[in-house]
Amino acid sequence: MIAGLLVLIILIVGISGYMLIDDYSFVSAIYMTVITIATVGFGEVEPLSDGGRLFTVGLILSSMVVLGYFISILTQNLVHSQLSFFYSGNNKIRSIKKMENHVIVVGYGRNGQQVVDELLSMGSEVVVVDESHEIVINNMGKTFRFIEGDATNDEILIKANIKSAKSLISTLPNDADNLFVVLTARSLKHDLKIISRASSDSTEKKLRMAGVDSVVMPERVGGAHMATLVTKPDIVEFLEHLSIHSNTPTQLMEIMCSNIPADMLHKPISEIGIRKKSGANIIGYKTASGDVIVNPSPDTKIQQNSKLFVLGTIEQIANMKELLENNT
Repeated sequence: MIAGLLVLIILIVGISGYMLIDDYSFVSAIYMTVITIATVGFGEVEPLSDGGRLFTVGLILSSMVVLGYFISILTQNLVHSQLSFFYSGNNKIRSIKKMENHVIVVGYGRNGQQVVDELLSMGSEVVVVDESHEIVINNMGKTFRFIEGDATNDEILIKANIKSAKSLISTLPNDADNLFVVLTARSLKHDLKIISRASSDSTEKKLRMAGVDSVVMPERVGGAHMATLVTKPDIVEFLEHLSIHSNTPTQLMEIMCSNIPADMLHKPISEIGIRKKSGANIIGYKTASGDVIVNPSPDTKIQQNSKLFVLGTIEQIANMKELLENNT
C-alpha cells in the first residue's frame, strides 16, 4: 500500500517538475518521467536546461530508492504467500495423519460437494481427494481437508489416512474410475465401508464384486423421487419433515446397543418401556447378525450389538440413549 503510494508520488512529482521547469507538454512530461524512472537510457524528448538536468538526477536517485523498496515489499509478500501455502499444506497433512473415523470422499464434482455438505452438517470429519489442481487450490480455505491426486494410487489414499478412516465414498462421474478406486481402497483396508456411485446396472454388479458395500445410482434415485412426487405427493411431503440433521425439531437417528445393562438384554421392547420413559419411537431394528426389521413389534427383544432406528426430538433421543446406557 505505502510502496504503491510512493511510486505514484514519484510519477506526479516527475510530471509536474518537467512541465514547470522546462515547459514540457503533459504527454512529453509523462514519457520523460517514465523513461527516467525506468532507467531505460532513451534520449531526452527536448533539450533540458541545467535545472531540468539537476531535477532528472534527483528523480533518478529518488526513484531508485522507491522502486527498490516497492520491489522488496512485492517480493516479500510473494515469498510469504508461498510459504504460508506450503506450511498450511503441511499442517493439513499432519492433521490428516491424526484423524480417525473420518470419511474419505473421492471427487469434488456436483455429487461430491453434496456428499461433503451433508457429512459436515452431521458433524463428520471429511477428507476430499481430487486430482484437479484447480479444484484443490480454489477450495484451500474450506473447513475440511483436501488432497490432490489420483485416488487409484495407493500413496494418495495412504495420505488420506485410509487405515484409520471409517468409510470411503467414490463420486467420480466415470464408472471405470470408481471401480478402480474401490479396488484400491479395498486392498488397503478390508473392513472399510465403501460406497460408490454408478450409472448402470452392469457397473453396479462389477462394483459389488469388487467389494463395495453400497451402490448409489443418482439417475435411478432421482427418477423414483420424481415419480413419487406425482403418484404419492403427500408421502413425499411427510418424509421431508423427517430429517437426520441436528437443526430440525424431529430427527431420525440410529442408536447402537453396545452398552445395554444386563437386566435389559433379551427383554421385549414393551417390557423395557422405552416409548413411555423417553417419548421417542422405535421405527426400525437391526439385529446383531444384520437383519433389519421395519416397525418392530412390542415383543421384539433387544440384543447386544444390535441397532435401533429412532424417531423423536433431540431431547427424546437423548433420554433414550441415557435409558439404554444407564437403565434409569
